[in-house]
Amino acid sequence: MQVNLQKKYLEEVVPQVKQKFELKNSMSVPRLEKIVVNMGVGGAIQDIKMMDNAVEILSEITGQKPVIRRAKIAVSNFKLRKKMPIGCVVNLRRTKMYEFLDRLVNVALPRIRDFNGVPVKSFDKQGNYSLGLSDQSIFPEVDSGRIKYTQGMDITLVFNKGPREQTEAVLSMLGMPFRKSKKS
Repeated sequence: MQVNLQKKYLEEVVPQVKQKFELKNSMSVPRLEKIVVNMGVGGAIQDIKMMDNAVEILSEITGQKPVIRRAKIAVSNFKLRKKMPIGCVVNLRRTKMYEFLDRLVNVALPRIRDFNGVPVKSFDKQGNYSLGLSDQSIFPEVDSGRIKYTQGMDITLVFNKGPREQTEAVLSMLGMPFRKSKKS
């Protein structure tokens, strides 16, 4: 079963990027490998129920059970001991990855108040794109009446290769709403 966004990538985006950057092989077009969704739950040090709530919400949003991340070292100033739960993470691949990206681009991001687009500066040297969200309630899967703690998340779109310009072109053709640069 192919998702609409995956089908769009294969049938429309690959030929356009290949032509735009004069690539000889369609396999040299940057391909989305995985999406990493991470929630840092620092408040779980004081209240462990925050971690349970974050795990439940992240599993609703992504459709996959998150892995709980634990502290590697103890930091006395933060009352943090070694192996205490401090976050949760999900790696999405294949069909679930494209479904999540489709929901993020077409449903969740437009629900942000005063949304003008995502910043273009969030690419790293390898062409991966990172995005931070401050509230989990923009996803329609989350019942806003059940939210006890407002929790943000980091979303990283990991590509197999490619310069920044090529991965930016792939994401914009997939519908990522990049912010227009202001020219003065």
